[in-house]
Amino acid sequence: MKERILVLGAHSDDQILGPGGTIAKYARKGKAIKTIIFSYGEGSHPHLKRDVAVKMRVKEAQQADKIIGGDGVVFLGLTETKFQQEIHERKIDVKLMHIIKKFRPHKIFTHSDVDVHPDHRVVTKTILNVIKTLDYKCDIYIYPIWNVFRFTKRDLPKMYVDVTKTFHIKIKALKAFSSQWMAMVLLIWSVYFRAILNGLKIKKMFAERFYKIK
Repeated sequence: MKERILVLGAHSDDQILGPGGTIAKYARKGKAIKTIIFSYGEGSHPHLKRDVAVKMRVKEAQQADKIIGGDGVVFLGLTETKFQQEIHERKIDVKLMHIIKKFRPHKIFTHSDVDVHPDHRVVTKTILNVIKTLDYKCDIYIYPIWNVFRFTKRDLPKMYVDVTKTFHIKIKALKAFSSQWMAMVLLIWSVYFRAILNGLKIKKMFAERFYKIK
């Protein structure tokens, strides 16, 4: 039976910025990878009509998913900065329950619950509540995006993944988000920095680190 991996992201590039190298490695090993994105991220293009921005962001995410070897992306379509309100109004927790029951993941990757971005924290809070409600048993790992220098989870079990052979795939997938080039300029240094720093911990060129919260 294929091992099934569920990846959650608030925005359409988070799943690559965070665990992209690990996901590509898992895909190479034949694991099934499903990604759920909570928003379309159209807010990053206020000068475009919403449907145009949504179509562009969806296409980029699907292209990135294909590059890393994923099995598809599900968009929940929430409005950025309004996750908490809309999750309740649109019964997103119920949708997530249906996805969990159908896909039955062995591992879940989600945002760090201390990430500085509020949307990221809401994603993790929501999936943890869903898992608790379902009493579902699986490993849950958190990944950082913005909090490069925050080490508040050092007491939790860590998992280091050697991504030396798939780091180039992660970078290629990030380049699929061409509409986000300005944000990538700000973040790409941290992607390399974090991968090199984690690699040193396990004596590899590049690695990704996750904290196990369940």
